[in-house]
Amino acid sequence: MCGRYASSRRPEDLAGIFEIEKWEPEEAFEPDFNVAPTKEVYAVLDRPVKDAEGPRPVRQLRKLKWGLVPSWAKTPEGGARMINARGETVHEKPSYRRAFAARRCIVPADGYYEWVTASAERDLEVEGKKKRPRKQPYFVTPADGSVFAMAGLYEFWRDRTLPDEHPLAWWVTCSVITLEAESAPLGVAPKEGPRSLADIHPRMPLMLPPDRWDAWLDPSRTDVSDVRGLLAPPPEGLMRAYPVSTAVSNVRNNGPELLTELEGPEEGTLF
Repeated sequence: MCGRYASSRRPEDLAGIFEIEKWEPEEAFEPDFNVAPTKEVYAVLDRPVKDAEGPRPVRQLRKLKWGLVPSWAKTPEGGARMINARGETVHEKPSYRRAFAARRCIVPADGYYEWVTASAERDLEVEGKKKRPRKQPYFVTPADGSVFAMAGLYEFWRDRTLPDEHPLAWWVTCSVITLEAESAPLGVAPKEGPRSLADIHPRMPLMLPPDRWDAWLDPSRTDVSDVRGLLAPPPEGLMRAYPVSTAVSNVRNNGPELLTELEGPEEGTLF
């Protein structure tokens, strides 16, 4: 799954990476090293805007709320539970299928955090002993330092309790697509601990390679079987994973120190 990630690139940097044509400087926010569900996040999307030649798709950098709220939802309360959409079923689930066909986006990140339960504590759980598992967080990021372009969906939701002119009348929310985690060896593995993404967690966010960005964002590409072909996992061995401080487990902690690589898992969280 993807339940927390880091996003430190400035909008002007993202504009260059993704060839953004339109973004609002006043919407810029500070780098976030502990992005959690329901936060506002950057998303890259192609949507028509009016110009002299009529509406045309324009590559935009927008602020969206992480946690998709379907357009037909009566309230936005379920958004926090819809941060991830399973790639295997996203095309058929009522909450996601319309967005999958026409409203796809890219959620740029440095990488994502995932937690592994210590083997000794897993044994205690199996034995039925009452002990709260302590999990070791790992940071998963492209080994070459490039942007982690997570495949996403976005949706519009209208708050009918507010007038049209109210700034909060419309919500724009998003979800990240996940796949079964790679079992192949990591491109760069930690000194000790997991050797593959599947050793860390059974799911992973889908990272889109650059040669798939335009097709994924193209709003005219609405054939579901065609779009499903874009859900293939990236080439194996592109990722590295390393242990980071358990401080990231508290959403109130936020700073570049959360990305600092540890020599090994913290005491009490041996893999």
